[in-house]
Amino acid sequence: MIKSNIFQVERPWGNFRQFTKNEISTIKIIKVMPNEALSLQSHKNRREFWHVIKGSGVVEINNSKISANIGDEFEIDLEEKHRLTAGENGIEILEIATGDFDEEDIIHFEDKYGRI
Repeated sequence: MIKSNIFQVERPWGNFRQFTKNEISTIKIIKVMPNEALSLQSHKNRREFWHVIKGSGVVEINNSKISANIGDEFEIDLEEKHRLTAGENGIEILEIATGDFDEEDIIHFEDKYGRI
């Protein structure tokens, strides 16, 4: 797993969490429809941080399957095989990718949509 630099700072009014600082990143919100799944994939040039913002499902990282619910967070390192599968109500995640981001940097291992 990634040794992240994510940290939290407490303030009198509450707190804030810092995810990146002075680094190149790509931020997306990914919505997966009910019972659908991303391909089992990896990336050579980017790391990913996922934060579940809506729904539930399963995150698979290197053959480990972990239940994913609102507020859960996952870190995916370079070349780790990973996949997101939505539950019966779908799932939305905030993704912060660091490194050289390119949609062509996806190695597909399994894909129910024929993209291998």
